[in-house]
Amino acid sequence: MKKTVFSGIQPTGNLHLGNYLGSIKNWIDLQDQHRCIFGVMNLHAITLPQDPKELQKNILDATAVYLAAGLDPKKSIIFVQGEVAEHAELAWVLGTITPMGWLNRMTQFKEKSAENENLGLYAYPVLMAADILLYRADLVPVGEDQKQHLELTRDLAGAFNRRYNQEYFKLPEPMILKAVKRIMSLQDGLKKMSKSDESDLSRINLEDSAEVILKKIKKAKTDSLPTIAFDESRPEIYNLLNIFAAASNKSPEDLAKEYETAGNGKFKTDLAESLIEKLRPIQENLVRFKQDQNYIKQVLENGKNQAQEIAAKTRKEVFEIVGL
Repeated sequence: MKKTVFSGIQPTGNLHLGNYLGSIKNWIDLQDQHRCIFGVMNLHAITLPQDPKELQKNILDATAVYLAAGLDPKKSIIFVQGEVAEHAELAWVLGTITPMGWLNRMTQFKEKSAENENLGLYAYPVLMAADILLYRADLVPVGEDQKQHLELTRDLAGAFNRRYNQEYFKLPEPMILKAVKRIMSLQDGLKKMSKSDESDLSRINLEDSAEVILKKIKKAKTDSLPTIAFDESRPEIYNLLNIFAAASNKSPEDLAKEYETAGNGKFKTDLAESLIEKLRPIQENLVRFKQDQNYIKQVLENGKNQAQEIAAKTRKEVFEIVGL
């Protein structure tokens, strides 16, 4: 029996190499093995200020990236979170059993609240738990930085079951894909590659031209040591080797040996060429899908209907359990 997998990405523009290698690329194989549900998470996006028209565009663009990368709407459910009201309804129910202390421990709120402190950002992990539990997910692909949110989801599932004295929610398991390391900024090997970084040189955007990719890789930060080595104590080279490995299907250790004495110039040029080749088919698909907005909207409409069918059943059962 196939297991249910749930994941999603916020539509905040500038989807980049980290989004692709860290999330979307891994989903492609999953859709042939499991029942997959992938969301465009616009309710999460508005915890930070968004331009409404830009947000609408970003939703369609994010869906186009999903499709261009190889997600198949015949195999996976692809939908917009905010179009399924049950996400917010279940989040409210879960919020009523969430101790404040659990949320106070969430590190991502502490990191993000400096720029925009609000209740939505504080309660973000509860909505994330609702996203997962609404579809009775068995597996959730997560990076190391998201493990804390999934642990809260499991805690809330258990708390709900104990409160109402029944094993209603299953406890979803993390699916940590060890083959892909966390993709870091090109300008700071200790910071995650992010679309919110002020410097565009810090990331490879999925729509960057070959010339721009080459320029950004050439300008990527390294260190003063003369050799290439796969060593976590050298975060910038370590990050570039991980990116090269994901783009070339070679191991970072083998690449480090291959380029050990080749010099940064040769290493970076070959890395850039490998990345350009890896992204070319996705970029070509992206142009095609963006020219067919009606198709994207139809994919999302079909996905909404499928997601809502599952979500409505969970919502009905949860409301009955809690007496609503």
